[in-house]
Amino acid sequence: MIAITLQVKHPAGLHARPAAQFVKTASRFPCKISVRKVGSDQPPANAKSPLSVLTLGVNQGDSVEIIAEGEQAQEAIKALVELVQSNFGEPVPPGS
Repeated sequence: MIAITLQVKHPAGLHARPAAQFVKTASRFPCKISVRKVGSDQPPANAKSPLSVLTLGVNQGDSVEIIAEGEQAQEAIKALVELVQSNFGEPVPPGS
């Protein structure tokens, strides 16, 4: 099992387009991947389910923990970290 915690800087958080990109990236890997909002009482969500990711309610500035288990877990974490750190391919807003 591999886990990492990251801050989401995208103005939309993990909603709409960023959530779709997150799910699409997670779905490329055969391992089990879950994501949870740090500080929330909600259980971890399936990172390959758009509805599950959206229901986490992750906003700009929130931290998420990404957990991957199984085949290609390391590669999956790396791809998701790059996606979040690249601000989902968009410029990071000033002051973030």
